[in-house]
Parts: sequence; C-alpha cells; structure tokens
Amino acid sequence: MESFLPASGLRDLEFARDAFLTNEKRWRVIYHNDGDGVAAASVLATALLRLGKSFQLTPFTEVELSAMKSLEQETRGPILVVDTGSSLLSALDHHTDTVLVLDHHKPSEGAGFSRKEHSFVNPHRWGIDGMNDLCGSMLAYLFAKFLDERNVDLILWALSGAIADRQHFGGFRGVNLSLVKDAEMKGKVSRERGLLLMGGTVGEALTSSVDPYFVGLSGSKDETRKHLTSLGIDPDATVSSLNATQREKLSSALLTRLISQGTRPEFCEAFTGDSYQIPAGKLDAQTASLLQNATARENEPSVGIAMALGDPKALARAWELEKNWRAAVLQNLRRLEQTIDKKRALQWFYVSEAALGGAVAGLGLNYFLDSTRPAFALGKRGGVIKVSARGTKWLVEQGLDLDQALREAAQSVQGEGGGHRVASGATIPPGSEERFLDKADELLSVQLSALKRT
Repeated sequence: MESFLPASGLRDLEFARDAFLTNEKRWRVIYHNDGDGVAAASVLATALLRLGKSFQLTPFTEVELSAMKSLEQETRGPILVVDTGSSLLSALDHHTDTVLVLDHHKPSEGAGFSRKEHSFVNPHRWGIDGMNDLCGSMLAYLFAKFLDERNVDLILWALSGAIADRQHFGGFRGVNLSLVKDAEMKGKVSRERGLLLMGGTVGEALTSSVDPYFVGLSGSKDETRKHLTSLGIDPDATVSSLNATQREKLSSALLTRLISQGTRPEFCEAFTGDSYQIPAGKLDAQTASLLQNATARENEPSVGIAMALGDPKALARAWELEKNWRAAVLQNLRRLEQTIDKKRALQWFYVSEAALGGAVAGLGLNYFLDSTRPAFALGKRGGVIKVSARGTKWLVEQGLDLDQALREAAQSVQGEGGGHRVASGATIPPGSEERFLDKADELLSVQLSALKRT
C-alpha cells in the first residue's frame, strides 16, 4: 500500500489493521495528553466513527507504569494506545482482549508483547527514527489509511500533531514528508510559504508571540509598537495586508533580533515557513496545532478532539484555552529571562504550573537560554514533582539522550522518567529535587563531555 515503508512496517500495520477490524467489541482508545496525542486521537476518532466502531477515549497524562496498569485492569474489552506505551508494554501484556499500541517513542531493546494476538507498531522497529521522521499523529494517520484509504482527508490533524511535536522544523522529512506529498498529490492539502505570525494585527501577533519568542517584544505591547513604528510598519495593520517590501523589512528585523538574543540558527526563521491548508478548510495546520496543543496543556483534551470532529462550540472553547495558555507561557518566559539556575551540564527552573513546564523549557531553550545545556522545568502537581526536560536536535547530535538521563536520575530517587532523547519527563517525590538534578547533571556531563560551556 505505502511504497515508502519497509516490509517490516507493512507487516506490522497490516497485522494491527486485521486485529482491529475483526474485533467488534467496544474499544478503549488511550492517548497521550499533549498536542501530538490529541491530534492522533482526533484522527482515530474520525476513522472509528466512519467504521461504525464503538469506542471510549481516555487521555493519559501521567506516563507511568502504575497508571497504565490501572487502566488495563479496569478495561474488559480491547485497548488501542496511541502516542504512548512503548515503555509500558508490560502493563498491557497480559490483557485478555486485543491490545494495539501505536507509538513513535523509542522502545527499549527487544520490547514487545508475549501474547501473539497483541500488536506493537513502532517505527523504530523498522529502522525509522520516530523522533524526526514519524510522530504519533502521523502514525495514527498512517494506520487510519490502512483501515480505509479515504481517510487521507484527515491529513490536517496529522499535521497538527507533527507541528506540536516540532517535527516540522527545517521541513518535514522521512515518512512524515512522504505522507504530506501523498496528500498533496491527492488534493487533500495545499502548501504555501509565508510569515507564520498569529494574530489579528502585526502588533498583536508580535506581542503574543511565544514561538518564536522575541526578547523585549513578546509580552510587551508598548515596546512592540515602538519597534514596528521605527520600521515604518503600522502596528494595527493585519499581517496579510503587508506588502512585499514591508514583509521583507519585518522578516529581516525579526531575524536580526533572534540572532542578537542567541537563538540557534535552526530556530531563527521560525516565523517563516510552510503553512498547510485543506480545501475549503477554516483552519490551517499551524493554527490547528496551536489550538489542540492548548487544549491538552489546559487539561481539556476532549475539546481539541471535539473541535476536529466539527463541533463549533468546541472550536470557540479551544480559542479561549489557547489564549489562557499563551498568557501563562508568556508570563513564565518573561520571568525566565531574568532568572535561571545552572549546573555543569544542565539549566533548571521552577514553573508556576507543572503543565507549562515542557513548553516553557523548550521555548526558552530554543530562543534565548544557553543552547549548550538542556533545560529542566520543575513544577508541583498532586503531591509530586513533575519534571519536563528539553534539548535540541543539535544537542542530540552532540550526544544528548534525555530519555536515558531522566530515566536513571528518576530511578535514583524512587521516581519514574523517560521519553525522547530530545524531550523527556519525570515524576519524582517532593524533597528529592536536588538529588535528582545532581544525578541528571552527572549523567549529562558524560553525554555532553565534548562541549565547552561558559
């Protein structure tokens, strides 16, 4: 079906498809509660509705073995897990009904199910890098196409997750790119290059911008208006109304600003790039990603899925949540400009809300923090400490593996951790923060021993 997939990938997807289609019971769909996971659930929810399948959607926030085991024990029917599960297979292995896991996170060596009726679909098992070449929502989209090729029209939501997972930086590649080209060829999505600034006016777009984050402009209406006026650009003009000369002048000024604040080259043109639009669609993929990511971060992921299913009230609510989330992220980033603690190989800080940790750490590192050290955000939630750690692809090329570092550091304080090499998380007991950070710093110092830092 998909000529760009290796034979092992085709076999895994065909086995999962057949196992899914032959089980007529009510499915429990468990999805990771982040932008990529919400997008993946949106793709699958639509595909299941089209098949007339009965299902229940369950967000999975705490990526821990005990949490997955609890879900397994309370579920009598078949289970479909998406955008999580690679490190939690043991919690699902003995489930008496069918289990399908579609996940792009790197599994441990030899990971798999012992029960032959279960299916584990993961691109790393085919020699494909799930960190860069195939995210959770794109994998869900690929599976949906195996269920019915007509599901190619769900490409918008697959792209939403890929953008949320930041796999679009530098342009899509690998299986992601092949899927985009396939949808383009079939007329299901179009691509246009331009300024990717979100907001009613240029002034509003820059003032509220977090990705990219402009030090001195983001979060400051007065400074933004002064800056635009000095360029001869009306702050109250819409982005779309700018002529070619104005666009070029603004792009040049913003690029200069990012370079001056120490932004790494790969992030310096984050405000320009490809936008993806479906025929007659109300949302482009970038906007859809912002909204779905916000619904996850504000702990209302069902709103993001309902929005994808066409509920206008959900769309309105998603805009409200995105506004709230953006304001909170801006507040934390502005504070982060002033204070950050450093160890030998990492930098760390506390966030006002644990749910903001990943976004603030990632955006801060991408745009103005020390780019030679991964960023760790710590926050309290429900009697535990949540840790969100973010790196960059450049740091990964230097040896960074946050999955290994957070897994081992968390275990050293009786916690749990893991994820991607470039982005990972952990849950640790209160009072163990310093010991956890010291252990993580020790591990990262070895991984990044070749780097020189100030």
